[in-house]
Amino acid sequence: MKTTDRTLSQVLAELNEQGFKEQFTAKEKNIVATASKKEYTPYQLKIVKTYRFDGMTNPGDEEEIFVIEANDGTRGTLIMAGGPDQSQNVELVKEIPEAAPLD
Repeated sequence: MKTTDRTLSQVLAELNEQGFKEQFTAKEKNIVATASKKEYTPYQLKIVKTYRFDGMTNPGDEEEIFVIEANDGTRGTLIMAGGPDQSQNVELVKEIPEAAPLD
């Protein structure tokens, strides 16, 4: 994972152009593709890449974008905000395996 100097919206726009159009949300028991309403277990997904955005003055402002591909070809992102107001199921997100490096 690397920190980027681009904004969250810039990275999301680039990913959208690359075909990562779906937005994923980690619920209590599964991960849901927001537009299609498809439900996935963490093991039906893989994290292709991760972007980190540091909070300039407050660590609670940190955010991460997980670039995700599902086993059925669905591609999208899952955004994790830092701080105590996290709405994603963090433990479920930690179970999503990372894709093998391309090298």
